[in-house]
Amino acid sequence: MQKILIKNVSKEYISDFKRKRKTAVDNVSLSIEKAEIFGIIGVNGAGKSTIIKMIMGFIKPHSGQIFVSGKTPLDPDSRRNLGYLPENPYFYDNLTARELLMFSCQASGLDKKTSIRRIEILLKKVGLFAEQNQKLRTFSKGMTQRAGICFALVHDPDIIILDEPMSGLDPLGRKIVIDLICDLKQRGKTVLFCSHILNDVERICDRVGIMDGGSLKRVYTKEEIFKSVDAENNLEEIFLKIIGRNQ
Repeated sequence: MQKILIKNVSKEYISDFKRKRKTAVDNVSLSIEKAEIFGIIGVNGAGKSTIIKMIMGFIKPHSGQIFVSGKTPLDPDSRRNLGYLPENPYFYDNLTARELLMFSCQASGLDKKTSIRRIEILLKKVGLFAEQNQKLRTFSKGMTQRAGICFALVHDPDIIILDEPMSGLDPLGRKIVIDLICDLKQRGKTVLFCSHILNDVERICDRVGIMDGGSLKRVYTKEEIFKSVDAENNLEEIFLKIIGRNQ
């Protein structure tokens, strides 16, 4: 069952320099299935974040169509089952972690009993339960990132979109998030995420899309990655070859 469908989508921007048009996403087509972990990798400016912003309905494509659970991103019903972590999350830092998540629960219409239960479960999973009453301004980058992942998940969405979820995390934090993403798949959730940490992408994704210059160059299954090159640095070698920058 397709949870995200992207059909021939393109997006252009007008650059400040000489007012020239810049193609951020060029005729991308992609489908992501239920209970699939799909990773998108690419250099900075490849179009990864633009794709995510269009799926979320923050910006509109110039051409093509996007469907989330069969609805367009601008349909409010499509957003109710979406969880989102941006690349650089910002939260009101005078709130505690618990207050932040309670706000998300209230905005999602959850009752108090359900909210308390979900907040406790998530904070324990990401290792922030003991710090739940600390102000966010006292949190490290990694702690803020883990709180942001809880914020994206606390309303129990069916589709989770994460832009650089491992950013700022130490090895323990990365393991916690990887385990959490794998658990989401086991529960039938669909996960789309972008990352520069290729080892993590290779480890947990069912399929990986490689973007360069706004185009989706190739989609690989995990099995195809392992069969393509030697056992070490599989995805890195494929990635460099696809974008033509291997030495």
